[in-house]
Amino acid sequence: MFNKLKQFKDLRSQAKTLQGVLAEESVTVERNGVKIIMNGNLEVTTMIVNDKLPKANLENILKDLFNDAVKKTQKIMARKMQEMGGFPGLS
Repeated sequence: MFNKLKQFKDLRSQAKTLQGVLAEESVTVERNGVKIIMNGNLEVTTMIVNDKLPKANLENILKDLFNDAVKKTQKIMARKMQEMGGFPGLS
């Protein structure tokens, strides 16, 4: 039982370390004067909007850019996890 608790504590520590490493990463996506910058924790840190775009276009561009940023961030997350040796026991 204590072995499981130690494993859980180690896993939690590893997750916190990964979260800190990911917070330092940044992904930028841009299209038609609309720009989104997202950190590795999937938080949007900057959003610049071209207010001259029609609302329908702006909504579609924002949706597409956000999805692109999430995908790029997930790839960074996967790479960082591999670099850190993954999470043992989560396979």
